Amino acid sequence: MSLHYVFPPASGYLLNRCLYQLKSDDTFRERYLKDPEATLCEAGLDPERIAALRALDRDRLLALGAHAYLVFMASLRLKMVTAPQTFERF
Repeated sequence: MSLHYVFPPASGYLLNRCLYQLKSDDTFRERYLKDPEATLCEAGLDPERIAALRALDRDRLLALGAHAYLVFMASLRLKMVTAPQTFERF
């Protein structure tokens, strides 16, 4: 039997925690926007996950164990902060 939803693996925990913080934690998001490399290193991510997150490479993030909802919402929140005019009618 094939499941429609596949849970993220335990190995994706740190990545998903960072995505959640980007989505939900204003302080973490501000630190990330000021110094993404240091913020993600402090969060314990390895260089491969840092590169995928910095590029917001959805397919790569999913392959590394990210939860699809968190990838979408973290990307949206970052775009809302960095380019708010594009969400005027959102």
